Amino acid sequence: MNNLLEKKILLIICGGISAYKSLELIRLLKKNGSEIKTILTKSAKEFVTPLSVASLSQEKVYDDLFNSDNESEMDHISLSRWADVILVAPTTANTISKLSTGVSDDLASTVILASNKDIFLTPAMNVRMWEHPSTKENLKKLKSYGYKLIGPEKGDMACGEFGEGKMTEPKEILKEIQIYFNNLDKNKSFKALVTAGPTNEYIDPVRFITNKSSGKQGYALAKSLAKKGFKTTLISGPTNLEIDNSINLISVETADEMFKATQNNLPVDVAIFSAAVADFKVKEKKKEKIKKKEYSNLELEKNRDILNYVSKHNSLRPKLVIGFAAETNNIQENAKRKLTEKNCDWIIANDVSNKLIGFDSDFNEVSIFYKKKEIKDEKLLMKKKSEISDEIIDRVIKQLN
Repeated sequence: MNNLLEKKILLIICGGISAYKSLELIRLLKKNGSEIKTILTKSAKEFVTPLSVASLSQEKVYDDLFNSDNESEMDHISLSRWADVILVAPTTANTISKLSTGVSDDLASTVILASNKDIFLTPAMNVRMWEHPSTKENLKKLKSYGYKLIGPEKGDMACGEFGEGKMTEPKEILKEIQIYFNNLDKNKSFKALVTAGPTNEYIDPVRFITNKSSGKQGYALAKSLAKKGFKTTLISGPTNLEIDNSINLISVETADEMFKATQNNLPVDVAIFSAAVADFKVKEKKKEKIKKKEYSNLELEKNRDILNYVSKHNSLRPKLVIGFAAETNNIQENAKRKLTEKNCDWIIANDVSNKLIGFDSDFNEVSIFYKKKEIKDEKLLMKKKSEISDEIIDRVIKQLN
């Protein structure tokens, strides 16, 4: 079965001697049934002509952000939404630098910045440019944003030098894109549920018990799942975060509401419980605001343990149950105890006493503890939460398959 049939691929061709390879890439993609639209940067037209690209793609070639005919259709938005995936081939050092700083001064960079799709970069440059610290730093930043790399390769270069920086051959690029869509197609059969954020447990109509959870890690996990093809439901406590339309968002406020929403959305294949659910609630919520002089001791009772309920449910238990453990001390000991007590498949633990990776940070550093003894526990060092999420979901996919 040809998994590229009718797939929509936006190819962005940047200026560089390797641009000629993009013509062969278009031919291969078309041969496999893909729909191709192309953007040529200004410098790319020094190496390949719009006519040759249009002849092979059988589509209009886009090249000017400020063309009134183009922008009447809002091409920088419509092109990014049209595509199933964006492929930048070749990707020059200049383009890498621009993308790493968010520069959007032409149609190509504006489309990429406006995109909500996966973006593949295929670097092509002189070996010294590739090895330059600024290029390495820019690529590190782009990877943390979720960009994917194909290549480069080692080989003889047009300048006469030898080394890494040569653009990957079109046939190999094609294989990588085929693998990408193959994985997406496999993952479309999976359903996922993620809980995120804090819960609010009301004392009276205006006061409640809560915690500092921002929901950022849970939202990033839901985005990673959806991006990789999962049918994803996100059950979220109160946050100020936005989520993609492709994700089924269920907003809740209390632990009881989160518990009921979780029940209503089972069964799923994988459930990730990253929400910081309040352990306790007030036994009797006051109907009117408590006045200062009326204050007395609060009587608390335990909330339902959502993770424990799901992981020990015989008929509705997902294939993979993942819990989170936000700890301030004895992280390994506490996480392993939770892994056993809750009957989870994995526990992902992090140190919330560290402000660099705490509740409201964009970064995280986690340790994954596995129930299966044959899988070795591992640590994911500090990265952006989006990057941590991609690494976690890659492991989820590996286990489900």
